[in-house]
Amino acid sequence: MTSFDARLRLVSQPGLPLGVEVDLKDERMVVTAGDAEIGDWPLGEIRVDSHSDGFHIRAEGEEVVLNVSDTTRFAQEVGIPPASR
Repeated sequence: MTSFDARLRLVSQPGLPLGVEVDLKDERMVVTAGDAEIGDWPLGEIRVDSHSDGFHIRAEGEEVVLNVSDTTRFAQEVGIPPASR
């Protein structure tokens, strides 16, 4: 399992980001804040794009932005070329 510390915010709602942990395991992305699970998605069912303000994750009709502590390693783990960031 690969874990990342990150900050999460909704694209549609400006405001303070939420501190989260992102776990990538078994072809899934699991996002938690403390003991609360924010999301659990198969990697094949989400879209991850790299933008200047973070990684935009589209899942279940919603879009969130993740600012990850190790951007290069995260990009490699989700299958985005590091040079695209």
